[in-house]
Amino acid sequence: MDKYSALTTLVCVVEQNSFSRAAEQLGKTPSAVAKTIAGLEAELGARLFERSTRRIQLTEAGRLYAQAAREALACLGQASEAIGQLQRELHGELRIAAPLGFGAAFLGEVCARFALDHPQLRLQVDLSDDDQVILGSGHDLILHEGACDLPGLIARPIGRNEIVLAASPAYLARQPLEVRLDNLLEHDWLLYWHPALNRHIWQLRRGEEVRRLELPVGRLLSGNYDLLLSSALAGLGILHAPLWSVAPYLADGRLVRLLPDWMVDPDAFGAHILAVYPSHRRHAHKVQVFIHYLEQYLREQQLA
Repeated sequence: MDKYSALTTLVCVVEQNSFSRAAEQLGKTPSAVAKTIAGLEAELGARLFERSTRRIQLTEAGRLYAQAAREALACLGQASEAIGQLQRELHGELRIAAPLGFGAAFLGEVCARFALDHPQLRLQVDLSDDDQVILGSGHDLILHEGACDLPGLIARPIGRNEIVLAASPAYLARQPLEVRLDNLLEHDWLLYWHPALNRHIWQLRRGEEVRRLELPVGRLLSGNYDLLLSSALAGLGILHAPLWSVAPYLADGRLVRLLPDWMVDPDAFGAHILAVYPSHRRHAHKVQVFIHYLEQYLREQQLA
């Protein structure tokens, strides 16, 4: 049995939680994947999975062996990277996960530049707003908003997650009311819905002065931030927005920052953009090089 291939197959089955999806990911047949797992079980003298017609589940032995397999593959990967570094070039694959909004706002451009600068490195970029999926995904690097205190993960701040109020010139032209603290509830709002966010109260700060305000009723409410941003650009209303998502539109005039003297207090997503990676990857050269590259970009855009 090719042990490296067998361990890779095991880890893929665990990550995909499916023999058939793992087979598709690996370019193998489901029967070949099942045969590999059966070979490992025969060699160990223990079952790695409990199987039923509907799902598979790791046994206690399976959890122990899958963790050991991950660590072994990580060590081999780091050795390969070290050899690549001797040749002064990044090789292999870098798997990145991030929220959907990061893709269009800055991650797409950063990845394109990075890939051009490192032609021997493959990038896999997965975008999702499901924290549970992303943080448990096994990626080399996760870009994240909000607290991250899961064991085995290092969370490093790399940029600001500052919240601003913005609207298009078209909205401001058709709306006779000047935007002031005392009439915010009379304006049209585009509100992002997320279970972690307070749906009743938000807070603004100017120096030592703090205003605790009722959250307005949204003209448009959505769990898809891209839809809200498009609606703001189209002139539908005021957007409560992370600065990283609207910085290009503020720069070119398609959006206008409102109440610029006031800072919106960080919400449940926190005050920072975080680079999150497994502790056993802390010395992985390609991870650290990408983080440094991204930090430089955010600094250039005045977002760090």
